[in-house]
Amino acid sequence: MPSPVNNFANAISAYNRALNGGGEAMEPRDIGSDNTFAGLVKNAVHGAIDAGETSEKLSIAAVSDGADLNQVVTAVAEAEVALNTVVAVRDKIIAAYKDIIRMPM
Repeated sequence: MPSPVNNFANAISAYNRALNGGGEAMEPRDIGSDNTFAGLVKNAVHGAIDAGETSEKLSIAAVSDGADLNQVVTAVAEAEVALNTVVAVRDKIIAAYKDIIRMPM
């Protein structure tokens, strides 16, 4: 399944090609590297996913084995903070994209 970050990079490349009359476009930087904004966002999303998975595993362990409740509460709180951060960043990206779209050419 293609990632949204790669789809965004491909969209930017297509836009650049259209602006240049179908000629050679400026290619985006390596999406996987941590130096790019896309890499930072990708790492943040993966961190949120990992936090959610950890909280789910600890919650299941607490129900079945009686795991430490403090660990469960901490993991769920960390997952909630990570999810809220990802949602806030997503909202800012969408707002910036809408601002760019509204710019006159």
